[in-house]
Amino acid sequence: MEAHSSGLSRKRRREGSNGEAGDEGRGAKIPRSTSGLTDPAPFADQLEIVKTPYTRVNLEEARRGTPENRPVRVYADGIFDMFHSGHARALMQAKRLFPNTHLIVGVCSDTLTHKLKGFTVMNEDERYDAVSHCRYVDEVVRDAPWTLTPEFLAEHRIDFVAHDDIPYVSAGSDDVYKHIKEAGMFAPTQRTEGISTSDIITRIVRDYDVYVRRNLQRGYTAKELNVSFINEKKYHLQERVDKVKQKVRDVEEKSKEFVQKVEEKSIDLIQKWEEKSREFIGNFLQMFGPDGALKHMLKEGKGRMLQAISPRHSPSSSPAREERSPSPTFRLPFFTKTSPSSSPPRYSDAHSISEDEED
Repeated sequence: MEAHSSGLSRKRRREGSNGEAGDEGRGAKIPRSTSGLTDPAPFADQLEIVKTPYTRVNLEEARRGTPENRPVRVYADGIFDMFHSGHARALMQAKRLFPNTHLIVGVCSDTLTHKLKGFTVMNEDERYDAVSHCRYVDEVVRDAPWTLTPEFLAEHRIDFVAHDDIPYVSAGSDDVYKHIKEAGMFAPTQRTEGISTSDIITRIVRDYDVYVRRNLQRGYTAKELNVSFINEKKYHLQERVDKVKQKVRDVEEKSKEFVQKVEEKSIDLIQKWEEKSREFIGNFLQMFGPDGALKHMLKEGKGRMLQAISPRHSPSSSPAREERSPSPTFRLPFFTKTSPSSSPPRYSDAHSISEDEED
């Protein structure tokens, strides 16, 4: 039977409880193949009755490997309500117990389950059908018994019973599999932590309002959901309020994106402006600075102007001046002062000048 899982961790362990690699094994690649079955597993009451004598195989024979026409018949039972990956993993372990395994799965009816365990979400037909479509299942027993009797084991020619090793307390018994274990027919499997029917139902109950609103949006009526008129209006109002909140959040998100873009552009513009300003200042100092090009240009221009305004005098001892004939001396009656460069006049010259003046 499916044991109750109390206090199980919601987080799946890295290494699966069934010995399979968890999230770490997802990166490994496997070759493509069409190993899946194309048809669901048949129901036991639809199969032909085998009339050959039934002889169980022991554990050593099963582990060593049986002939192809004599697989080890392993039986696993449960409620299998809201069939999930935890169920599938348990059945996979049962299928892998021996090299040659024929897996028979028993599913309890609604009447028996509601009486001994509690109400189910899925009815018995839905649970039968879900199990029959699991790839590891070879045969399905409908309306399976709660406690396995020797007659049932012989009828279905069962060699071993697979279930997790946690004692299953039910129907006034400390462990309904106790007699199976004592007979040496029990093959233990491990539960998958973090996933169970009880856990899924707990999530639904915890988020009840969310799922009611979800189904109201999808067209289910309040009557179908067993929701009162007032609660229906409340859920519709909550839905409108949430839509308004979502719009406000969208606007805030867009405004944040706009502000972020403006900030990025402003930072870019400031950086470009700083680069241009540094370039402009550098060019300005290169031209007008203390040692800039303009100062050198002014000095060079000033030197050229001075050179043009005051040309150099020829040296007195130059050969051109010595070879050149002296120019005639003009004497003016009102100019008596001689140039400083001329030699002082001799007396004879002064006398001659006086005679001339007298004449």
